[in-house]
Amino acid sequence: MKILTGAQIRELDQYTIDHEPIASIDLMERASRAITQAITTRFESTIPIVVFAGPGNNGGDALAVSRMLSEKGYIVDAYLFNIHGTLSDNCEKNRDRLKSEGLVHSYTEITSNFDPPKLTQQTLVIDGLFGSGLNKPLTGGFASLVKYINQSTARIVSIDLPSGLMAEDNSANNSAAIIRADLTLTLQFKKLSMYYADCQQYLGKVQVLDIRLSKEYVKSIPSPFSTVDAEYIRKNMLTRDDFAHKGTMGNALLIAGTEGMAGAAVLASKACLRSGVGKLTALTPRCNTTVMQISVPEAVLAIDQENYYSEAVAADEFDAVGIGPGLGKQEGSALALMSQLQQTQCPVVLDADALNMLGSHGTWISQLPDNMILTPHPRELDRLASTTCHSDSERLAVARDMAESLRAYIVLKGHYTALCLPDGNVVFNTTGNSGMATAGSGDVLTGIITGLLARGYSRKNACLTGIYLHGLAGDIAAARVGKECMMASDIIAALPEAFKAMY
Repeated sequence: MKILTGAQIRELDQYTIDHEPIASIDLMERASRAITQAITTRFESTIPIVVFAGPGNNGGDALAVSRMLSEKGYIVDAYLFNIHGTLSDNCEKNRDRLKSEGLVHSYTEITSNFDPPKLTQQTLVIDGLFGSGLNKPLTGGFASLVKYINQSTARIVSIDLPSGLMAEDNSANNSAAIIRADLTLTLQFKKLSMYYADCQQYLGKVQVLDIRLSKEYVKSIPSPFSTVDAEYIRKNMLTRDDFAHKGTMGNALLIAGTEGMAGAAVLASKACLRSGVGKLTALTPRCNTTVMQISVPEAVLAIDQENYYSEAVAADEFDAVGIGPGLGKQEGSALALMSQLQQTQCPVVLDADALNMLGSHGTWISQLPDNMILTPHPRELDRLASTTCHSDSERLAVARDMAESLRAYIVLKGHYTALCLPDGNVVFNTTGNSGMATAGSGDVLTGIITGLLARGYSRKNACLTGIYLHGLAGDIAAARVGKECMMASDIIAALPEAFKAMY
């Protein structure tokens, strides 16, 4: 599914108005009914409601919702902020209708000074001050109002976006002047900022409301941002021929583990084998031999005679190579890594310590061959880019630039893992949960992607299928054992069920 900017969503609104056709006030009425339905489903009519409406269309939605809730017996106190004496056309129409029908408990239009109402634990605040059209931080009276709302014990429902939060880039925003909602009722699509970890503190739970905007226009409008879903994964899953044998199902090499880090090699190897590969060779130091042979008897071992990765190996016979889990950061390993990359022609996945070694040798990253797959978490990306990113939007921009300049596939790991493609496009994953924030989870992902590459998936589809199935297996594991108790091995145990769900 595409992720549209705030400007594109306004274009989509206008296209729907012009081509459905539907009057803009009627489209607002449709959206407001959806919002009202979501609120009445969650909250009893006995709860006192305070609505804060801004002067634009977000405020128009809020005023229409005030009217509809009053019609259903809710006690609503509505406040419209008309500081500059200029309302959007639809906001003005909804104000006039709200006043003429006279159903709300009280209506107050603020044109100058404002004495805020008391907000208690029993109050439900509906935030309709500003929506996705905001392009600068809130200041002055609106910033003060936001702080007052946030400091209260009231529950807060935001319409479309919490007021003060921008739809795309919040790197220069004032965090103290952004509503911290308990529930965000967003219209038609999640906005880009909703996929950033540092914006989650403002959103609460997010519910997407379908207000039937034009699907035709959505198909035609370009966007570099999208999400991957089950339909895409199912369509691109490879099938296994009935006469297949291990020689036709891919041959993978994993370079992983150092002394004391055999577990990373075990986890990556098991995940790789669970991802359908025909054969797996694991290159690991001799000190890990016993652990690997007992834990992963299906893997062939290639033994490094040192207690760390010390020498590149011939990779001509392999269909994919994964490097990094538990590898350590010895200088000898760093030199072996660059030698390995220079002589390896098949697809390569770099993770964990392989990325850390690149980050500690500043110019090496520019020497990477094309079409590498890198799977950094945020701190690893900062080290690779030799920078400190101060927001998730800034970090995603860095990852996009890196993917384009290196002609690489950057898997930026997080709750919504983002695949940054060499062409500048970004695809967010929608599976997974916080239980996967556990040691070894990234090693499992490296194994999965490496196995899929060896199995014959393209780099793009190996990454997308890998992050989706990794997250889906995490969701299955969380349902079994709970998020608090999850280990990386639980994700591997759930992989068969995740794969079966896609066929």
